[in-house]
Amino acid sequence: MSARGRSYRYVGPVELKAAVRPGSSGCRISSAAEFSDWIAGLSAAELTEPFTFVVGTDGVLRLAPRRSEHVACAGGDMVLGAGEISFVHAADGWAVSEVSNQSTGYCPGIGSWPAVARALDGAGLGRPSGFTHEVVFRRCPGCQEHNIVRENDFVCVFCDSDLPEAWNVDPTV
Repeated sequence: MSARGRSYRYVGPVELKAAVRPGSSGCRISSAAEFSDWIAGLSAAELTEPFTFVVGTDGVLRLAPRRSEHVACAGGDMVLGAGEISFVHAADGWAVSEVSNQSTGYCPGIGSWPAVARALDGAGLGRPSGFTHEVVFRRCPGCQEHNIVRENDFVCVFCDSDLPEAWNVDPTV
């Protein structure tokens, strides 16, 4: 864990990471001007859907179309945060309307919010005080499958084993 927060290694299907090509990462957004340039190039239809995002280990936000894989958006690298994000244009500029940590490739903990908040602040984007939708990920110690914990029910959907209370998705941590 660094001063910027925990970093997350890609834990999804190996074939998706193998398909990542150099230079294919998401658009790097480190200022309001970069965000304005990026969003100006999008169609009205694209703006109706959430976007894929990651926060690189450099603390910078990267954005890609929703149907992009998080590992591609990150260029195959480790991240400080990942999920889906939506924006709204207000009188005083762009702001985040919804943001989650929903990334089944990185399975970031809800504790990744401070890194996401710093990246959004650095990009000059208004934001909520936390994830608008939190996803709790756990790896089953019995069958090793990744689970999304729903309604605080820490039981594996694959084998009915108990899931740990603490984040444990990356077996190397």
